[in-house]
Amino acid sequence: MQPITFKPLYMERVWGGRELERVYGRQLPNPSQPFGESWEIVDRDKHQSVVDEGSLAGTTLHELWTKKREEIFGTGFRDHPRFPILIKVLDARDDLSIQVHPPVHLADSLKGEPKTEMWFIADCNPGAKLYVGLKRGVTRADFEKAIQKGSVAECVHAVQPKPGDSIFIASGRCHAIGAGFLIHEIQQNSDTTYRVFDWNRLGLDGKPREMHVAQSLASIDFNDFEPSMDTPEGDTLAACEYFKTDKKNLAAGATIGNPIAGQFSILSVVEGELKSSAGRKFGKGQFLLLPKNAAPLSAKCPSVVLQVTLPR
Repeated sequence: MQPITFKPLYMERVWGGRELERVYGRQLPNPSQPFGESWEIVDRDKHQSVVDEGSLAGTTLHELWTKKREEIFGTGFRDHPRFPILIKVLDARDDLSIQVHPPVHLADSLKGEPKTEMWFIADCNPGAKLYVGLKRGVTRADFEKAIQKGSVAECVHAVQPKPGDSIFIASGRCHAIGAGFLIHEIQQNSDTTYRVFDWNRLGLDGKPREMHVAQSLASIDFNDFEPSMDTPEGDTLAACEYFKTDKKNLAAGATIGNPIAGQFSILSVVEGELKSSAGRKFGKGQFLLLPKNAAPLSAKCPSVVLQVTLPR
């Protein structure tokens, strides 16, 4: 089988911009609105990736997952009624809200879904900040007082990454993406986010966005102090029970295929260009699903590729 690509789903966000247009040459749906997220691979009730080319064009990811699972993805995934990971590109021109995702042991009681994720910094402005974890010594009582005073940002730890860096965001880690980032996000298939602080601003509708203070306080790990950006282990940027993300630096003419025999992977072209055995080209900013028996792709020039696999 040949690589499968999907139509991106673009999401307007008050903190978004138009970097997807400038950096990746995308055609955004509205010429004047800020788009903060492009959902590249998603299988949810209200949002579906749809194949954009080839014999499967018009087929949803959920249809592939339920009707062609072993043929395309491989065996060992019976416990997942939906495709279990969600992949996005985030364009943050303004600060995102300070937020948290519920841990597994609390998600049901909070009427949410757990969400562990990782961020790969595709591009960022000099000095741009990520907010991750808490400043050392901040207690829950300190944090609650800061919510009342509108000064939560003073409690959250900030780091200044560079393009090519990455960080793992486990459920329960307080976090926010600051202004000036283009990020590839790999996450559990979840859309539960609890906002605890939104910089005292208004949403696109001119009203304050909904906050989830009680849920956030229940979810935040108050022992998560001052994490740094991650150090890769070889090619591996992140590995957990939900996904594994590797970064591959390919020389011109090098090939990349599925690393596990009989199992699919997802490729994200960070830099350069890949070419399939049928001659189809995949450039910077493209995402593709490589079916389990697909032939390897070759790099037309020096290329950087993220490869995501799913643990059985």
